[in-house]
Amino acid sequence: MKSLDDVAREFVGLFEAENIPYVLMGGFAVRAHALPRATYDVDFTILLSRTELPRLYRLMENLGYTVPAQQWTGWVDTVKELPVIKFQVFLGNAAIDVDLFLAETSFQRQLLTRRQKHYANALEAWFVTPEDLILLKLLAGRPKDLVDVGDILFIQGQPDPEYLRRWAIQMGILPVLEEALRRAAAAE
Repeated sequence: MKSLDDVAREFVGLFEAENIPYVLMGGFAVRAHALPRATYDVDFTILLSRTELPRLYRLMENLGYTVPAQQWTGWVDTVKELPVIKFQVFLGNAAIDVDLFLAETSFQRQLLTRRQKHYANALEAWFVTPEDLILLKLLAGRPKDLVDVGDILFIQGQPDPEYLRRWAIQMGILPVLEEALRRAAAAE
């Protein structure tokens, strides 16, 4: 039976074998840059054109992953205006979700160029930088994401504030970033 770590390893192996630029984000990246916490899905950003998605879907189905029927028709979901495709693998009565964000925005393409190789949880892979993870977490804006930002700032110290502010302005999250930086400074 596959574990969450096995699923992450399988996707990393596929991306590397197929020469698909990728970066791990979400809870897995939090494990690499801050205090490890439980996570129940795997999140990547990948650089792959929409015309190549059917080939990826076939590869994923061959590995036992479920591809939503609407994705086969060309439909791509969005989360916070970022395009995403989804996969699932079932383990008994439970499912593991895998979200692949398509690098179609300038921010996403930038975070792929800044990616860093890390070894976390017996997995060597490309991860987002602490700054890019902070921006992604602030964009998502859920309570657990804001806790993650505080943990990242606590562990990593003061990341590049100019880079953070430049992208936060473009993403419309500058007030949330300033509040997170203020809280981190007060906690020192």
